[in-house]
Amino acid sequence: MFAGIDEVDWASMEHAYGPADDVPGLLQGLASADPVRREAALDGMYGAVHHQGDVYACTLACIPFLFELVADPRVPDRGGVVELLTSIGGIDVDEEDIGEAADEADGAANYAMAAAAVSAGSEAFFALLADEDPGVRVSAPLALATLHGDPSRVLTVLCERITVEGDEEVRLALVEAAGRLALRHRPVAGRSAACLGRLAAGAHPPGLRLAALAQLARCAPEELPGDVVRVVAGLLRQLRSAPGSEPGDAPGADPGESGPRAAETHGEEPAGTEAAPVTLLGQLRSLSAEERAGRTAPWTADLLRTLHVGLDDRIADRTALLTDQLCSPDPGQRIDAVRMSGGLIRTWRGSYGELVRLVGEQLASDEPRLSEAASHVLEELFGLAAPAADALAARVAADPDGWVKEWASGPPCLGSAVKALARLGDVRALPALGAALERPEVPHDVGYALAHLGEAARPLADALRHRLGEVALDEEAYDRASPLLAGLTALRAGEAAPEVLRLLRGAPAYRGDWLRTAALRALGSFGPAARCAIPELRALMGRAGTAAAVEAAQALWAVEGDAGAVLPVLAEGLRAKQVNERRAAAGALGRLGGRAAAEAPRLRGLLRHQELWLRVDAAIALWEVSGRAGESVPVLLAAWEKNRHVRVRIAGHLARTGAACAGPDAARVLRAELASVRRHNAMDGGYGSHDTYEDEKLLALCRRALLGDTGKGPTT
Repeated sequence: MFAGIDEVDWASMEHAYGPADDVPGLLQGLASADPVRREAALDGMYGAVHHQGDVYACTLACIPFLFELVADPRVPDRGGVVELLTSIGGIDVDEEDIGEAADEADGAANYAMAAAAVSAGSEAFFALLADEDPGVRVSAPLALATLHGDPSRVLTVLCERITVEGDEEVRLALVEAAGRLALRHRPVAGRSAACLGRLAAGAHPPGLRLAALAQLARCAPEELPGDVVRVVAGLLRQLRSAPGSEPGDAPGADPGESGPRAAETHGEEPAGTEAAPVTLLGQLRSLSAEERAGRTAPWTADLLRTLHVGLDDRIADRTALLTDQLCSPDPGQRIDAVRMSGGLIRTWRGSYGELVRLVGEQLASDEPRLSEAASHVLEELFGLAAPAADALAARVAADPDGWVKEWASGPPCLGSAVKALARLGDVRALPALGAALERPEVPHDVGYALAHLGEAARPLADALRHRLGEVALDEEAYDRASPLLAGLTALRAGEAAPEVLRLLRGAPAYRGDWLRTAALRALGSFGPAARCAIPELRALMGRAGTAAAVEAAQALWAVEGDAGAVLPVLAEGLRAKQVNERRAAAGALGRLGGRAAAEAPRLRGLLRHQELWLRVDAAIALWEVSGRAGESVPVLLAAWEKNRHVRVRIAGHLARTGAACAGPDAARVLRAELASVRRHNAMDGGYGSHDTYEDEKLLALCRRALLGDTGKGPTT
């Protein structure tokens, strides 16, 4: 084995961490009889030679030797090597997502050569479908579906193999590969769907039928049975009732595992070793084993996730399926259902009352992973968490230790259940919030939680004020004061004006601008109750051309209502170099309304600015100061289409004016938004903690804009 490996000039090549002269050792490690060394070698291959999917010259040089390893039945754990080859050769060089990764390696040519080299050797994967090692048999189907150049032949072999394969997880891999073929190769999509349909409908084991339904949802959703939810729910019940499938009986290790994976699962060290080294792959396997422990058929989680992705916008079906999963006696399935419920609600608009209520029920579970998952999902739902309010209140009352979460580094934060309850505006969160204000270090998100409680949180204003008065004016002043200022601002607690003014006057150099901005906004929220700050506000306005001057002008207008005093400062702010200062000035001028009509020409000039958010703020302000919509509406509607994240800002303005004032085009845009079932800010591969809140806010504003007809026609 490895004939010619010493003839390769490895030292002249590089991988992610420098010269590739260590690659021969990694390759030889993959063939080692020592399971610890094998895992470390595979970890090194992914960590350096194929780092984050990159293909280097040394990666290409490894391919023939990796095929030698795969072909030798004496080599243990060859399934991992098959997966490595699949990853190296599986990148489609015509896809846009090569992009930066190709530039960081040696360019797209390396990816093309890797794909060609691995595909050329992919005939070897056919023999692996009948290998004695189930780990190899699990890896081979996807390798064939991804790499072999004859998809029709591959599909025929896969479908034949399913009928004779005895290992359940291998059968699932064969089904997944058939689905992959349908997605990658249109000419065989019909045949693949027919094969999957037969598997889903036939007298096959429930796991196999569930896998076939999941792949049908991905590649041919129109072929799913009309009663797919009932069918899937029945299959899940069969899996739960199968002999040996009671929760707690599921083995932690995969079939056919040996070496460090099995030893980790059973809490043992491999024979002949002192301690297994910590490797990335080892950590991932440990996490996987922890997730699988105590579950009935743990692989159903992946199948159900695949099914949900395939069902896409069939929200009623997905909701019904998750409702059934949340009633499962298997806590593992309920954990998966809670997490998938969060993903569904975050991405799609729908009626989720019963689903949310069932998520709330999981808060009472003795399984900590389940209750924690439920609280995290509810935390992000804001008002949509209302059906779970009583469950949240019970959880908060029963778990005072969970009111605040401490971190090894960084400030503490409120516990998820407390935060979710506060975001509902539920007064039952007040004891937890009051206790948080008594801690030596106040959680950084207390003030924002109080904002959702509104007047109900007024009893905590004195505590906020007292703690603010204790803040030392040193380098940590902003971190300590910002959560308190956020709460006082939300409560419009004007009695705290002296304490806020102390911060404004004594802001330290470090983050002083941030602290002054937060203090000025608090004073502005107090309105006339902050009259003691007028001299300080006027002094700050004298610092023309600064962000503090614009913020001070906004606060002074709210406190004193003297348009003549603030107009020159805000007009100067429109000419600031920083876009954020211009935006703040435009917003403040808009709040002055007709008193700022003289600034209309300057605002009009900003309608063509390259920064979209500034164009939007200027358009809204121009409308407000001039009382005319004609110039602003086209700018706002263009921005609406160009950047979905600006829609809440625009809809808020239209809700104040009434859509009729903006004309029929605006009304059509609002109705189209309300008709969409996908949330406006839903992202593939990522999300923000306030996404659902922002989208629900957008929907409410759109409805209000359409219903709030003032009786005025559009002005021009």
